[in-house]
This record gives sequence, C-alpha cells and structure tokens, in this order.
Amino acid sequence: MTRGCPRSCPFCIVTEKEGNLSKRVADLKEFWTGQKVIRLLDPNLLACPEREDILQQLSVSGAWIDFTQGLDIRLIDKDIIRLLNKIKIKRIYFAWDNPAEDLLPKFKLFNKYSDITHYSRRGVFILTNYNSTHVEDLMRIYAVRDLNYDPYIMIYNRDTAPKQTRQLQRWVNNRRIFRAVNTFEEYDHSRR
Repeated sequence: MTRGCPRSCPFCIVTEKEGNLSKRVADLKEFWTGQKVIRLLDPNLLACPEREDILQQLSVSGAWIDFTQGLDIRLIDKDIIRLLNKIKIKRIYFAWDNPAEDLLPKFKLFNKYSDITHYSRRGVFILTNYNSTHVEDLMRIYAVRDLNYDPYIMIYNRDTAPKQTRQLQRWVNNRRIFRAVNTFEEYDHSRR
C-alpha cells in the first residue's frame, strides 16, 4: 500500500530502491479480494501521511494483517495504537537498530495503550554488528525483554560478525534457550 522510507538508514537499500518518502501507492481494494490474511511488504507504512486511512482500511477488512517489515516504533502515538487495536494482528514487529536512540519511551507507550500484551505477539528486531558494541546489544535485548517484548537478533554482515555476536543470536533467537537462560552471561557458549 506504500513505498519508500524517509529514514535513509545506511544499512538499508529501501531509500535507494523506493525513494526517501513513504507514499501511498494503492488502496486495499486494488489488490484484496477477501483473503483471510493480508501480508504487507511496506517498508515504513507509518511514515506515510495517509497512514490513518490505510490502517482504517485494514481494520474494516476484518482480515488478519501481517506487517512483514515491521512498524516504526518512533512514529507510534496514542492515535496509531488506537487504530492498531482495531486490526486483527497475530504478531507485531518493531525494530531497534540504533542503540544511540532511546526508544524505551515509545515501547512503554505501546505497552500502556495496546491490546497486544503477550510477549509472543510483540517482536523487536535488534540489529547487531553495525555501529553497536556487545554491551549496547545486550542493553537493547534486556530492555525490550523486560518490557515484555520478544527480541530477535539480526546480524549485519554475518561473515564479519564476531563469534560472540553469533552466539548472542543463537541464544536470543532460540526461544527455548532464551526463555530458560536468563542472561547471556549464563548461557553455555560452547555449543558454537
């Protein structure tokens, strides 16, 4: 329904491919014919000026909505959360790519007003091996976990990632291990 993203993140190709504005390119009725699930590939739907109308269309459809690219937590406010609460969503994703950005207030705002409350339905992509230290990666992981979100490690250029980062990914992304072992320091790193 939208294309483009104003963020111009240096690790992302969306701006180069689709432009540095999020703009509406379709209404739901142009491609939806009653399917029970709608999978959106929009890179930054919430940056689109017509986001409220788009979210309203998704709500009215009654279909399950899969925001495959995640939503920009920086653009979340009470009105957006209110609209998201009207949409059937199995799992919602956000991202915390830059540890220099303090996104905790936005995650807390979502917690306060969202009907999506269980961690298994709220994911946060954590970018590692790109302008972050191991300590900063852990800080973001622990912070979102403590706010009842489910972190998911994304490694930028896995071939150059330190072993410790690959171990961190294995610990976090294996749900059984992550929920059983409280901290990375307690995790048995010898497995890889």
